[in-house]
Amino acid sequence: MDIGRRIRQLRVRNGLTQEELASRCELTKGFVSQLENNLTTPSLPALMDLVEALGTDMSSFFSEEQEQKVVFGEEDYFEDVRENCRILWVVPNAQKNAMEPILLTIQPHCASRSMTPHEGEEFGYVLSGSVILDNGGRQYPVKKGETFYIRGDHEHSLLNDTREPAQVLWITTPPSF
Repeated sequence: MDIGRRIRQLRVRNGLTQEELASRCELTKGFVSQLENNLTTPSLPALMDLVEALGTDMSSFFSEEQEQKVVFGEEDYFEDVRENCRILWVVPNAQKNAMEPILLTIQPHCASRSMTPHEGEEFGYVLSGSVILDNGGRQYPVKKGETFYIRGDHEHSLLNDTREPAQVLWITTPPSF
C-alpha cells in the first residue's frame, strides 16, 4: 500500500494543507511532505495521530478503495436463453445499482415475460425489428429507432408479432429483470 498517497488523498479530501495536518499531529510540515512523497515512514504512534486527524480509523485507512469498473465488454456479459427470448445482462451485478440494462432479443411471434407492477420506471430502445409494448392492456407499436418510456405501475411486456427477431435495449429502475 502507498501510505504517502493515502495520507495525501485523505488530507486533500478533508481540505487540509500539509501545515494544518502537521499542526494537528504535532509534526512538522516537512515531515508530512516527506511522508506524502514516500521519502520517510511514520512511526506507529505518528501514523495513528495522522489517521485520527484525517477523520478515520486504522482499519478504514488501510482498506483499499476498489476502483469501480465503468466500461464493460462481451467478456463481462451474462446470457440467459429461454424458448422465446435471449436476455443479455450488459452490466454485471447491475441488480446492486439504481438501474439495470439488458439487451433483449425476442424471437418471431413470441413475447417477453410479463413484468409485474413495481415502483420505478422503464426505458426501451428498439435496435432492430419491431415490437408491441403491452402496458396494462394498452398496446403501442414500437419500431426500430424508436423508444418507449413507462412507469412500472402496470403489468407490461413486449410482443414480437413479426417474422424477424427484434432486439431491444431495455433499462429498468429499480432492477427487476
